[in-house]
Amino acid sequence: MVNFTCYNPVKVVFGAGESARTGKIVKDLGKTCLVVCYEQHDFLDSLLNSICSSLEREGIRVLTHYTVTANPLLSPIHAGIEICRAEKVDFVVGVGGGSVMDSAKTIAVGACYEGDVWDMFMSRHDSSVRIVTPKAALPAVMIPTLPATSSEMNNIAVVTNDKTTEKSYLQSDLIYSRISIMDPEITCSLPAYQTACGAVDAISHIMEAYFNCAPDTPLQDRLQEADVVTIMDLSKKVLADPKNVALRSSIMWASTLAWNGWLQCGIAPGSPMHQIGHVLSARFGVTHGATLGIIMPAFFRYVAPQRADRFVRLGEKMLGLDLSNMTELEGAYRAIDAFEEYIASVGVQTKLSQVNIPESAFEDIANDVVRISCDANGNLPSNPPVGKEGILAVLKLAL
Repeated sequence: MVNFTCYNPVKVVFGAGESARTGKIVKDLGKTCLVVCYEQHDFLDSLLNSICSSLEREGIRVLTHYTVTANPLLSPIHAGIEICRAEKVDFVVGVGGGSVMDSAKTIAVGACYEGDVWDMFMSRHDSSVRIVTPKAALPAVMIPTLPATSSEMNNIAVVTNDKTTEKSYLQSDLIYSRISIMDPEITCSLPAYQTACGAVDAISHIMEAYFNCAPDTPLQDRLQEADVVTIMDLSKKVLADPKNVALRSSIMWASTLAWNGWLQCGIAPGSPMHQIGHVLSARFGVTHGATLGIIMPAFFRYVAPQRADRFVRLGEKMLGLDLSNMTELEGAYRAIDAFEEYIASVGVQTKLSQVNIPESAFEDIANDVVRISCDANGNLPSNPPVGKEGILAVLKLAL
């Protein structure tokens, strides 16, 4: 293990029906709030009406900013920041999946900064590239509607700058939500595809840590393995029985734990697969979870010759495979095949061809990954290090 500091100040209010009590739960945060949600929000209208009414019953003035798209863009965030400044908003409420929550957190920190909030984002994984370190933020409340990103309980926001097509991240303890109201009942109406993409996204967070981390972390290994097994099992059960609140409750909490910091303590993980996926989302608008469903198996196959023992462990501990009659590398590839089979079985794409990304785009994709996400040596934060040639090889394996 490496030295670490563990800090997570988020107050979680969890349970079916808790979103109806939003006003009572957050009433001490101020008298004016901005509710952030999707531009296309008709599927959440009943929930939004309930939340806004709950806030108003507590004497809170409600302003709405329903402008967020999947793979959230910077320009609507700028508009939300201007509303907060002009209307003297006291706190921000995000109602939606990771795109909404990341937008809400960015609005909350941007409202307290006179310049462009993009100054706070990393243009590369070298933190010195960030122009401004956040100094203050409005309190933020998260009401997640999709188990996936752990944004309701972490200190990261990922946004696409629609002028430059860069998808990058802001990380600061100031953007931890003050309160997260996690109501699994509101996820029961999620479409199957979004449910599955959320599960794959949550699993990808754990896989980043499992394969790109410091060695000799037996407790974290077992915690990560348990969470992956749980999410894989629950995802299939939820897809078969989508209205089951008990199943939705369990997968919601399992997904939150995937990237809220607890499973990453002492292992200093990188996130190379996410960095490639971010470019696919920014350039082609592919659903984030689907980009991970595509990139993970290809990335695994690329690094398998150097990490075969780890993939054998994945196969045995997470997938329940008997690999004893195979060589270590054969076992590694069998485990990767089985993992890809799981992704496909829940209805998520595993190939670039399935989302219409051609091989002719690979050079531009790789250049963007290097420009936005690689370190000063041109490598992704991975184990082993992967540079441009490796990124191109991964893309070809994903075709």
